[in-house]
Amino acid sequence: MAPSHLQHRRTHNLLLISKLLAQRDAASPFTLVLDSLEQAARPLIAEYIKRAKAANVQTIFVSFETLRKPRDVDSFICAWNKPASSWQKEVANIIRSQPTQRKLLILDTLNPLSTTHSQDLPALLSSFIGPGTSLVAVYHADIPIPPSITHRDPYTPAPLTLLNYLATTIFTVHCLQHVVARKKARDRSLVEPSFGLDQGVEGLMQGLGANGGEGLVLEMEHRRKSGRGVREWYTLPLGSRANSNRLGPLSKEKFMLLEDHPDYRSPEPETTADAEEGGPEATTFELGLTDKQRRDREGVVLPYHDAQKGGVEGGRILYDMGSEDDFDEEEDEI
Repeated sequence: MAPSHLQHRRTHNLLLISKLLAQRDAASPFTLVLDSLEQAARPLIAEYIKRAKAANVQTIFVSFETLRKPRDVDSFICAWNKPASSWQKEVANIIRSQPTQRKLLILDTLNPLSTTHSQDLPALLSSFIGPGTSLVAVYHADIPIPPSITHRDPYTPAPLTLLNYLATTIFTVHCLQHVVARKKARDRSLVEPSFGLDQGVEGLMQGLGANGGEGLVLEMEHRRKSGRGVREWYTLPLGSRANSNRLGPLSKEKFMLLEDHPDYRSPEPETTADAEEGGPEATTFELGLTDKQRRDREGVVLPYHDAQKGGVEGGRILYDMGSEDDFDEEEDEI
């Protein structure tokens, strides 16, 4: 890829993910985050909450599996011990309390709703979204669907299929260590390794390196209002790497393209200038000429033949053999 095109794509897509995380201009009314046992979505949700506080956006956290209120959350609603109508009413009251205040509604998991309210899920989620309210919801992709849901109506799509259709932005989180391991295997033309449940080993739930502390990989699919889709892979550094891997004019942005990550980036091929600086060690034989060979080449006098005066003798090759020519008459006759 040309450097100018790569730089343009890098700048454009980093600005896009910054806009999506800050929920500016209602860029994504419904964001779906898909995680698994190999990589949880908690670091991404924490980044959403952090940026919402910086942008003075009210955060409403609806908990189905989180026991403690996360940091910087304005309103925390425990939905796991309440009927659906009760926590839905609480959310609606908070949204109506300050109509002009921008709000971010976070659902820590959609799996319980996909099981109990699979038919009403589109209407339920749409009721929370408004001009000043954005929805971010997490779905655990490795939790199997109960058989009662799959056999209820053969013409009804699966809950995950329906959520993928409704979402305006889909983030799929991956473990950075696993993505790098698969990249190295592809570069060496080897079979990509499997981790966790994909290994098919009885009793194995998580692979080595799951939920690593160095960072995570985001696979983004964003759908614009025009219908055009944007796909990109990012990395979110965590811990000590969060402030050390910042590029270009967006030095305040923690995210970077996956191909810019030092562990994932492919080695750049050596340039011609580097090969010339290497000198004779770059090749196994000498391509240049010595000073003596150059002088001998300049001193060669080519024979002259006037084609206009030669008649119709046809073409001839005129060559005077020198002392360096290895010529054997017997071999020539053969």
